[in-house]
Amino acid sequence: MTVIGWIQILLFCAVVAALVVPLGGYMTRVFNGERTFLSPVLRPVEAGLYWIGGVDETREQHWVTYTVAMLFFHIAGFLILYALMRMQAALPFNPAGQSAVAPDLSFNTAVSFITNTNWQNYGGESTMSYLVQMLGLTHQNFLSAATGIVLAVALIRGFARASARTVGNFWVDITRCTLYILLPICVVYALFLVWQGMPQTLGPYVDAATLEGGKQTIAVGPVASQVAIKMLGTNGGGFFNANAAHPLENPTALSNFVQMVSIFTIGAALTNVFGRMVGNQRQGWAIFAAMAVLFVAGVTATYWAEAHGNDAFTALGLTGGNMEGKEVRFGIVASALFAVVTTAASCGAVNAMHDSFTALGGMIPLINMQLGEVIIGGVGAGMYGMLLFVVIAIFVAGLMVGRTPEYVGKKIEAKEVKMAMLAILILPLMYLGWTAVAVVIPSAVASMANPGPHGFTEVLYAYTSQTGNNGSAFAGLTGNILFYNLTGAVAMLVGRFWMIIPAMALAGSLAEKKSIPPSAGTFPTTGGLFVGLLIGVILIIGGLTFFPALALGPVVEHFAMSAGTLFSAN
Repeated sequence: MTVIGWIQILLFCAVVAALVVPLGGYMTRVFNGERTFLSPVLRPVEAGLYWIGGVDETREQHWVTYTVAMLFFHIAGFLILYALMRMQAALPFNPAGQSAVAPDLSFNTAVSFITNTNWQNYGGESTMSYLVQMLGLTHQNFLSAATGIVLAVALIRGFARASARTVGNFWVDITRCTLYILLPICVVYALFLVWQGMPQTLGPYVDAATLEGGKQTIAVGPVASQVAIKMLGTNGGGFFNANAAHPLENPTALSNFVQMVSIFTIGAALTNVFGRMVGNQRQGWAIFAAMAVLFVAGVTATYWAEAHGNDAFTALGLTGGNMEGKEVRFGIVASALFAVVTTAASCGAVNAMHDSFTALGGMIPLINMQLGEVIIGGVGAGMYGMLLFVVIAIFVAGLMVGRTPEYVGKKIEAKEVKMAMLAILILPLMYLGWTAVAVVIPSAVASMANPGPHGFTEVLYAYTSQTGNNGSAFAGLTGNILFYNLTGAVAMLVGRFWMIIPAMALAGSLAEKKSIPPSAGTFPTTGGLFVGLLIGVILIIGGLTFFPALALGPVVEHFAMSAGTLFSAN
């Protein structure tokens, strides 16, 4: 651990914090239908889209109608993406002559991208054509990210409104989110990435002569346009198999820093959107503070573990930290920071191989996901996930003082608590349940690159990542087999929509409630006591679900390796 390393971490935190208020204010105006500086250009386009789709932008929807519209929207997206992959060989913009994608892999990938998971059981440059990468994957990167954002906004409206039966209009919200927020930022962002050296071309792969006189084929394509939304929308699916560790997908230290900032930008700004919509920005800052404390703790632990290195190697005189699986151009601090950012934010992009992290260094990304990815979280998904924990925290506070729990002027009653717990508890059921099945299925066990605790962690990480809609992997697991493709798709679907439906039910229930003024007995939710309580509830609920699994995985591996036992890769 070095001073320069800590300066990088502090600079990252400062830039993210500085973007919260301006972006939060802009997003609030967009979702309130107010005029923005882009309105003169984009308003005619927006109105035209409503006319084409037959959408009445003045008509709002009940939470059930809003949710049903979202579900049908995703069914259509799944069918389009699946068809594109199956018919890939017959479609244009396929200079490498990629063949049709196998049915089970197409199913897994289509589910992955509509759920904002972007789990990839394939290598992008060796499997997908330019058309599928653009029309299929990049297209869903925009729409799945926009869906998460608008669902968070709908839940925020539930807290902000009183005696209302509607939470917005799904078609209006997703149009405005894509048109006014995601597209403008990504246009500028993609141009920046091209400037940094990232390809953006429809030309064929390039052949280069090596120093030995041989030939090397260098994959190129429309990379920058996909990377921009993959990071901003916390999608994470890479154009190349090596993801953000690939020099053409993350060329420089500056591109690496900007990519990390963009992963956090919208998720962090949504806390300010919450504060503005409920009429008290301090409420948003309290939630942001809880996220920040958990994030800094995770970065500190991961950076220390990777900088400290492996005790078994240190005993052999190999010092300098753990550089295995990391890019030399990024080093330990940027790799450790990226790993925590991508798993805290439900992004899944990687600039280093998490499978090569130390046991404790790899444990933090796993914990981030098993906490429900509410530490900033995916765009929108992290915010509505955090608000579910807020409901539980307020309920616990009410139990301790013997009063009906209240939050931002709304009474939190049995229905709201049940919906929150239903959404939270489904996650460990998925990742622990499928892990238990996978470790006794011969074909699944054969896909592990490592035996013992590390192999177990590879499987646990895979299902945790897919259930949490993260998409990163420990990389030591061969996931492209029928069992993992099908069970992983189920985990992704349940992890996404089983949390969304209770969250939307919660939004509808809260919107119908009357707003009550705070009283002398109301628990204050803008100070340090509330922040501490919220962090405690997150850690306790997370601990009850993930510590049994962790005890069999990286913790055991850490102590075994400290004793000098290195696990064979055979």
